[in-house]
Amino acid sequence: MQIITEKINLAELQQMSEKMYGGLVKAVVDVEKGEMALDADMHADLEQIMLENGSEQKDLWGINLYPEFFGTENFVEFDSMINIRPKQNNRSRNVEDEAIRKRIIEIVNKFVKNN
Repeated sequence: MQIITEKINLAELQQMSEKMYGGLVKAVVDVEKGEMALDADMHADLEQIMLENGSEQKDLWGINLYPEFFGTENFVEFDSMINIRPKQNNRSRNVEDEAIRKRIIEIVNKFVKNN
């Protein structure tokens, strides 16, 4: 479990995915601070480390990364229990706000490189 502060290459992400749930890496993104935490069994664990690092819960969104689909729309899956937030009009596990999804993709692209 780690907060990413530098770029991570696709090979590292692939290694993480191999020890997880069949090809995915869980991540939590702080859309305000532009930070991301990776590599835990549960999004809630990543959320906790981000909160301890100064993030606010309202800015944290859980996603799954599929390294084998890097460069396609299937690379990022916006699905996590931590995303259920009626107070923010997000009533499902998915990230429903298109602007938030775009911001998440920007942050993921900032940190994940293909070499």
